[in-house]
Amino acid sequence: MTVSPQSPPRPLVRLADVHLDMASDAGTVNILRGVSLEIAPGEVAALVGPSGAGKSSLMMVAGGLERATSGTVEVAGQDLGPLDDDARARLRRDHLGIVFQGFHLIPTMTAMENVALPLEFAGRGDAFALAEGALRRVGLGHRLSHYPAQLSGGEQQRVAVARAFVGRPKLLLADEPTGNLDGATGRQVMDLLFELARADGATLLLITHDMALAERCDRVVRIADGQVTDDGRTAARIAAQ
Repeated sequence: MTVSPQSPPRPLVRLADVHLDMASDAGTVNILRGVSLEIAPGEVAALVGPSGAGKSSLMMVAGGLERATSGTVEVAGQDLGPLDDDARARLRRDHLGIVFQGFHLIPTMTAMENVALPLEFAGRGDAFALAEGALRRVGLGHRLSHYPAQLSGGEQQRVAVARAFVGRPKLLLADEPTGNLDGATGRQVMDLLFELARADGATLLLITHDMALAERCDRVVRIADGQVTDDGRTAARIAAQ
């Protein structure tokens, strides 16, 4: 019996000839200039490049937070082009988690309330039970009722990580998530991000200036002047194959 070869999995994220233009006082600025990129389900990819290269803009476009000027952007099999703002928000709610350099916690809410909030918006009756479980996953089971001002920077970022993962997203976007943390705390947070992504089978797209951190990913995508200049497997990924 002849066994047909399996087709490769459909990319979770696909960008095809994506352009992003912004108006400025000096005229139109070409931020992304024909970016094409595919990221497979469960893949961990680092996005690196100099400041102003377009890394954060690329991530915003991939997350549906910024609308591409032209080209195709697909996430979880959905073409973002025709979607209105409400449909994009639902897609992010159902499929995405985002961790920024800043913690973006609501200061008047406890850690558990901050994590439960997106689930409450989604109408989940088990929002607080899931939030408690997510905080325990990141080692903050003893901080459930604490407010952001009562937490260290590392603890606040752990709350942000718990919030990003609480809905078990298919795609996690992390933009310099250790930028406001000291070296040791940053390494702990990144270890946690990698651990949770692997455990949940989530795809992780990470912006970082730390090449040692980038080399821990499956691949490193380099961007400069709004274009992908290099896209290759890391030594760690090659050794694992």
